[in-house]
Amino acid sequence: MVKAIFFDLDDTLLWDKKSVATAFEKTCELAAEISGKDCSRLEEAVRSEASKLYASYSTYPYTQMIGINPFEGLWGTFDDEGSDFQQMKAIMPDYQRNAWTRGLKEIGIEDPALGEKLAAYFPEARRQSPTLYEESLEILEQLKGRYQLLLLTNGSPSLQQTKLEITPEIAPYFDHIVISGAFGSGKPDPAIFQHALSQFGLQPEDALMVGDNLMTDIIGAEKAGIRSVWINREAKAPHDTIIPTYEIKHLQELLPILEAIKKAEGL
Repeated sequence: MVKAIFFDLDDTLLWDKKSVATAFEKTCELAAEISGKDCSRLEEAVRSEASKLYASYSTYPYTQMIGINPFEGLWGTFDDEGSDFQQMKAIMPDYQRNAWTRGLKEIGIEDPALGEKLAAYFPEARRQSPTLYEESLEILEQLKGRYQLLLLTNGSPSLQQTKLEITPEIAPYFDHIVISGAFGSGKPDPAIFQHALSQFGLQPEDALMVGDNLMTDIIGAEKAGIRSVWINREAKAPHDTIIPTYEIKHLQELLPILEAIKKAEGL
């Protein structure tokens, strides 16, 4: 019997990819305006340089374990407890500045001062660009009161809280919010799913995990013995070995699944 539903945040309820793309678009427009040059390839160049730089730091293994991607690094402050986060906090200003400066250089613009200006503007542009999927609040409204709801998200506590602050409608729907950076490990570690279950005193068969990422949300739920729903909005090809219990393209498809589970269990 499903008593609790665990939701992922980024690209499940929040359209993080679109928010990041919007922030890049605004920042690249600023670059073109200031430099007077063609910056149509700047986003691609910065994404590439940022990814390479991000992987070169000693903090990279930790960011992988907690689940913090290079583009979150471009706007996060990581002012969180713990030596790993404090190390990230010290590194990130240089990382952000260098990612934009190197990206500019890749498209033929040698201008460290502009790189610094863009690095400072991008976080502001990202905070101004929160995007919810159109059905997110509607589905949460329909589930609230019928199921216990928990938000299970990878990332830095400060950054994930910022995302929730700029989309204040989401948090009130949840009985608990579990953030990997506060817990100490991220999805797909089954320990964080077990911790989520413990918030309600439930067993794995009592929960359902809803998320967009096969490599974190779905395989992690499977390892923890929790049924999963893969929200596959982009019609990605199925994985050979990671098989969700259910697959949907729109969050409203979750409701018939819950009704079918009730019927199958004779409730």
